[in-house]
Amino acid sequence: MQAIAPLFEPVYEALLDELRAGAHWHADETRWEVFVDIEGKRGHRWYLWVFQSRAVAYYVLDASRSAAVPSAVLAEVDGGTISCDRYGAYKKFARLHPGFTLLYCWAHQRRDLLMLANDYPQLAPWALAWVECIGVLFALHAQRREAWLAGREYGELDRGLRATVQEMADKREAALADPTLPAPAAKLLTSMRRHWAGLTAFLDRPQRALDNNEAERALRPAVVGRKNFYGSGSQWSGQLAAMMFSVLMSLRLWQVNPRTWLSAYLQACAENANRPPDLAGFLPWRMDAARLAALRSAPAFTQPPGQSLT
Repeated sequence: MQAIAPLFEPVYEALLDELRAGAHWHADETRWEVFVDIEGKRGHRWYLWVFQSRAVAYYVLDASRSAAVPSAVLAEVDGGTISCDRYGAYKKFARLHPGFTLLYCWAHQRRDLLMLANDYPQLAPWALAWVECIGVLFALHAQRREAWLAGREYGELDRGLRATVQEMADKREAALADPTLPAPAAKLLTSMRRHWAGLTAFLDRPQRALDNNEAERALRPAVVGRKNFYGSGSQWSGQLAAMMFSVLMSLRLWQVNPRTWLSAYLQACAENANRPPDLAGFLPWRMDAARLAALRSAPAFTQPPGQSLT
């Protein structure tokens, strides 16, 4: 595996170039263990980050969980929008790079309310009423987004959505002004107020989702893997894992059969004296329709010589 890793490095670099050509990304990160000792670092906890555009899922393994990671990944990009949670690294990144707008995830806000209802049963009716408001928000945004994508007039839907958002803001302020509001509920609404600009940035972007589920789904295979085999035994193997997650999950975005693609790519490497081939025929966004259709099909089964199927 270490010997073939260099074969995929040009593909990984091409994925990064394509990622940087986008204008909107979903971003998230999860812990990943790398069982090596590094001077100046305590423990083996690293982080696997994902940045996903419409065309690419790009994973980065890094020892830190700081704003330096998105700054490096999106280096030389003038700006855009990032769907993310409320983690501080994204906030710092946006402060350092004012051309970027953060779209905070409403699914996380909903999750906070459900956790409040679970931890404080006496507040459950209050929290679930807010959950219902968020459900209305998702429904209205979905209607507006569908109209926008279909090229239909959506002015009335837009006005209705904005009115609902204003009603939610008024409800929040009225609750915070109530001296009898329990402290856990006040803490949650204070956080909502502090992040309101990011939570409502979708209003001027009807094509964007209200949640960051794209990135969370992209990290799911890594999370399942981590629970089964904990992480990586070396730094090079961790980097290879990030590289292969990037390749395979990007293929998935394009509905390319991974076995078909890998078979064709490794065969091309072998025919090129064990070096990476011309990438034009292996990057989905550069392929013609016929090539893309061929790589989307399942590979034909070849019976090994001298073996029977029975």
